[in-house]
Amino acid sequence: MKQLILLAAFFSALFSFAQNERIDSLTIELAYQTQDSAKVDTSLRLIKELYDIKDYKKALVFVDQTSQLAKRIDYISGLAESSYYRALIYNERDDYFNAIDSYEKSRSYYKTIADSVGIAKVSNKIGLLEIKRGNYASGLTNSLFAIKIFEEKGLTEELSLAYNNLGEAYFKTNQIDKALEFNTKALSVREILRDSTGIKQSMKNIALLYSKRKEHRKAIEYYERILAIINRTTDADLLGDILPRVGNEYLQFRDYDKAAEYLLEGLRYNRQRNSKEGILKSLNAIGKLNLRQNKVRLAAVQLDEAYAIAKDFENSEDLLENYKLHVELDSTRGFYQNAFFWQNKYYDLKERLSEQDLPTIILEQTASLPLEETENVTDEPINNGSSLFSPEQNRLLLYGLLGLLLLSLLLIIINYAKYSKSRAIIKEYKEKLADEKKRNDAILEQTYHLEEINNVKDKLFSIVSHDLKDSISSIKAFIDLLREDGISQEEFNELIPELSENANNASSLLFNLLNWSKSQLQNLEPKPELFNIQDVFQTKISLIDQKLEDKRIVLIDESQRANVYADKSMIEIVIQNLLTNAVKFSRTGDVITVSNTEKDGNAVICVEDTGVGISEENLSKLFAVNSTFTTIGTKNEKGTGLGLTICKDLVELNNGRIWVESTQNVGSKFFVELPKVEPSK
Repeated sequence: MKQLILLAAFFSALFSFAQNERIDSLTIELAYQTQDSAKVDTSLRLIKELYDIKDYKKALVFVDQTSQLAKRIDYISGLAESSYYRALIYNERDDYFNAIDSYEKSRSYYKTIADSVGIAKVSNKIGLLEIKRGNYASGLTNSLFAIKIFEEKGLTEELSLAYNNLGEAYFKTNQIDKALEFNTKALSVREILRDSTGIKQSMKNIALLYSKRKEHRKAIEYYERILAIINRTTDADLLGDILPRVGNEYLQFRDYDKAAEYLLEGLRYNRQRNSKEGILKSLNAIGKLNLRQNKVRLAAVQLDEAYAIAKDFENSEDLLENYKLHVELDSTRGFYQNAFFWQNKYYDLKERLSEQDLPTIILEQTASLPLEETENVTDEPINNGSSLFSPEQNRLLLYGLLGLLLLSLLLIIINYAKYSKSRAIIKEYKEKLADEKKRNDAILEQTYHLEEINNVKDKLFSIVSHDLKDSISSIKAFIDLLREDGISQEEFNELIPELSENANNASSLLFNLLNWSKSQLQNLEPKPELFNIQDVFQTKISLIDQKLEDKRIVLIDESQRANVYADKSMIEIVIQNLLTNAVKFSRTGDVITVSNTEKDGNAVICVEDTGVGISEENLSKLFAVNSTFTTIGTKNEKGTGLGLTICKDLVELNNGRIWVESTQNVGSKFFVELPKVEPSK
């Protein structure tokens, strides 16, 4: 190993010596040349040598001198090249605006002498710069133009860089097929050039793209091709990155033995090199492998270690993967509250990463030049300030305009007279229409009120004929079976819980139905008083204990002692409905949290669940007046569709408001805002 390092150092020193000798030789040659194009060409060779050794300060001095000489002798090719090197140096210094300005000047000079290769060379550099800055539309346009010329001229080295740049740009704009096409082209050119570093980079890019397309066997093919040619001494970073990736690909189609082989080798290798990113990738993948094989404890140790490392890589895909695996881990272990914690972190990070993603930009490959030729435009008037008409023509034109003005004035007077006569008639019609509108509005209001009452009646009959009938019929059927000896006493005793549930449903239905119908008919008057909202929570929570136990739902009571000024019985109905709904739409192991806070002098009550949530299209239906929208619960619990309608009416009767925030498959939060004290009159 030491011998290899010493040999590399020797050759590096030798190369550096040879390069310095070339620079000295060119500097001496330049000093004795006459002020002509040959001197410009020598100076450009010297600038290239200085640029290659990153002596940008000295290179810029020669660029300035070269461009001045080229301008004096009108040597356009020299101006194009010197501007090109100036742009390269500004680009290395991350001076975007000066770099773009110099590139544009260089391209303009190349266009003047019709040097298509020079134009393509500059366009490709502009494309690369724009792509790096995220200006993908401009970058892709320039690179596509450059590639067209490089392909025509067979310039393989330039094509290698251009194809690679385009592949990267298409990948970052989510055009996976296009990215794959250009990375494959880059690989073909690099194989011709025998560019080993470029070959490995292109193969890695292609493997990543196949993985994105879920073509895992193709991804493995390219990863293993890299491993076959990789140099473990000079390609240490690449090897540490590839090993966990190929193991993860085998994991996708459950080849656990192969996956374990690569993942364990990757973990050992990255630990030896103390590569945090490589260790993180390996631990995430091994944790996933052990989860798939039900080795939960081992997976927990590995994923926790990965998380400790991942926190240093904020906003990374590896951290996102770790959150996702922790959700799966804690769900498997039954730690649902922990799983919910990880799920929230997963969605927060995913949202931040999605905000960073750029929109897809579709461009067709075109041979047109990115920047069009500018045409000379003069600002001088065509007639050089002379009048367009003769004096006689001007006089006639003036008379014509005066006549037209008088005619217009006459028409205005006639129209005004007609308007004055009709204005009185219009006013009379307006008054009649206003009276007619008032009568129509009164009729419409009465009609609307009658329709509302009729809708109430329809809802009452609908509920009674369906839900109430079903519950009571079920109870009657059980009793008839017992009376007619259709079932034994023991069997009947086993059915008592179900009978009790049906009776409770019928009772709850009648209770809600009566209160709701009263509120709709405007006969329900609130009797507000000061009461402690925490007491109401505790009372209503005790009523749903059995349902919580049946569904194995965790209820967290974060309520505090706080006064509310409202009709206590009405608010009890509201909270009972919200708690019942939360249970109804929560799954086994979900969490319900009740709390209350103060906001702007009002009490804000919150009932939150981690259940199935509500879709956007259904949110608007929840509190609709003329709707009995309902859905089946997670254990097929039925509803009337009136619970939230009742809640809305009762809350608004108490000078409050109710609203909901919900995300499908994440959960719902129902809020009720009520006064804390009696409103001032």
